[in-house]
Amino acid sequence: MVIPNYTYLKLKMTSPKGVITVGPSFEHAYECDVECVEHAEALAVDEALAAQLEDMTNEAMDSAQRHTGSFEYAEGTKDVPLDPNTPDGKTLKISATLSNK
Repeated sequence: MVIPNYTYLKLKMTSPKGVITVGPSFEHAYECDVECVEHAEALAVDEALAAQLEDMTNEAMDSAQRHTGSFEYAEGTKDVPLDPNTPDGKTLKISATLSNK
């Protein structure tokens, strides 16, 4: 059964011999406050990054599902053999405006 009082920087609790009052210095209270703010800011950044990562993951999954198997070659492409000396049929698609070299 502890009662904190932030206005006076005191913490009071009962004991068998009466009330125990604990009070730090103002410097210690300031250090604790700064530490608390830094911790809260770090948590907020972590939560924002986690939310952003989750959004990016969901977007990537949606994109992968939407575009799976729907690849189409751009207009104006031509097939060029990878090795003109071997007739294995392996070709490469390049822009029709590029030379075969």
